[in-house]
Amino acid sequence: MFQVRIHGRGGQGVVSAAEMLSVAAFLEGRHAQAFPSFGSERMGAPVMAFCRISGREIRLREPVMSPDALIIQDPTLLHQVDLFSGVTTEGLILINSTRSFAELGIGEFVEGFHPDLLCTVPATELALKHVGRPLPNAALLGGFAAVCDQVRLESVLAAIREKFSGKVAEGNVAAAREAYDIVKAERQEALHAQAD
Repeated sequence: MFQVRIHGRGGQGVVSAAEMLSVAAFLEGRHAQAFPSFGSERMGAPVMAFCRISGREIRLREPVMSPDALIIQDPTLLHQVDLFSGVTTEGLILINSTRSFAELGIGEFVEGFHPDLLCTVPATELALKHVGRPLPNAALLGGFAAVCDQVRLESVLAAIREKFSGKVAEGNVAAAREAYDIVKAERQEALHAQAD
């Protein structure tokens, strides 16, 4: 079973991201589960959502305590909330940012991680460019598909089109495609640097 924890703020589409990721996995014939973890938080308050993907039926119902992947929609949470609880050095971390892990102040923390599993993508900028709103969730799912073999980009795009319609859907699809290309290129660079 592959477990994903998504962190962001209320109003950024954190819950929708988990739902779309689970739909993408389901479209590939996998079992998937998505659910949020929040109470009566207001817009802008820290929010978490979870997604599990498996080849078999998923019976667990508790929050994801040991994620295989972290998707961080809002980098301002990095030094406010314990985002990295339970993640191991084998974990994938995808952050919505134009800055590197070192520039974000977490370079030392991720020193023992696999460099090709540490990615940033300017998801908010891509959402503004393609959708006209600062909702990074669809772009981050495109980036996730580029670095993780749990879902294909085509399935993510289909899930986006299931969630949204018209111009909003196509804008999010374009943001996800561009994020996919950015993360693919970033990952190739990391792999080449590792080989040198």
